[in-house]
Amino acid sequence: MFEQRFIVDAISRSAENAVDRRRFFRAAGLSGITAGAAFVAASAAASPAVAEEDGAPSDAAILNFALNLEYLEAEFYLRAVTGTGLPENMTTGTGKRGPVTGGRQVTFKTPLIQKYAQEIAGDEKTHVAFLRSALGSAAVSRPSISLDDSFTAAARAAGLIGAHDTFDVYANEVNFLFGAFIFEDVGVTAYKGAAPLISNKTYLEAAAGLLAVEAYHAGIIRTTLYALGVQTPAIYTTVQKISDARDSLDGTTDLDQGIGTASTANLVPTDANGLAFSRTAAQVLNIAYLDSEQVSSGGFFPAGVNGSINTSGDNDND
Repeated sequence: MFEQRFIVDAISRSAENAVDRRRFFRAAGLSGITAGAAFVAASAAASPAVAEEDGAPSDAAILNFALNLEYLEAEFYLRAVTGTGLPENMTTGTGKRGPVTGGRQVTFKTPLIQKYAQEIAGDEKTHVAFLRSALGSAAVSRPSISLDDSFTAAARAAGLIGAHDTFDVYANEVNFLFGAFIFEDVGVTAYKGAAPLISNKTYLEAAAGLLAVEAYHAGIIRTTLYALGVQTPAIYTTVQKISDARDSLDGTTDLDQGIGTASTANLVPTDANGLAFSRTAAQVLNIAYLDSEQVSSGGFFPAGVNGSINTSGDNDND
């Protein structure tokens, strides 16, 4: 009885609408009269909206927020290694589907970096497929994504280029790695910050798996950049500028970290307890929108993200 009640509660919290709850009930093995009774009880106890009674976002809202980020990463990496992005049938869903501007195949000179990029691209595409499958009809569509002007704006904010210069993240493998560095560390902190908000243990396990993969990706990117810095120490300074720019966007706390210096490596950014730090969804969007103020679009998502979690924080008033 306890297990059935837990399943009912978890499904109610994790579905965005009644159709999704029925689908999840079937997947959980609740059928016939049992499923019907459970559905009635769940419908009476929970609102179909994305917010729970205490104001916290539903699990589905959290996973949809993650799906927006996975769309961005998948489009970034797939274009770098194949010249094309996600197939059309992996970009549909609720909310307005948007185009992707920018992006092209990178001419990799280092076979190892190319292989890293290919593996990560495959992982990110699989993440999109997994989240879309888990969310079913509640999955959001791919929002409008910028892979050209956004990187120029990010590079200007970091002081990597002048106010009137442009930054082509696909021009060479080093620029590509700088772009990957922007995404991967943010992805790790986003999943870490979302974990305590997820109620359904099955979804929590899935989020933990996604977090682990993003952490592996971040480790690959950080280690590769550090190794390149042995021959070109300016890379350490460039990465630190990107880290400082992220810190300036997501609030007054100084949590973000570069990869170290020529004398000391900092490949694993941790706190005093050796733990990875977290970002809230609002802080993640401050970076994604490239804006420290409370906004609902900009940067890598020119028209905003799809779903109920779509507004950044107001960090200018911290």
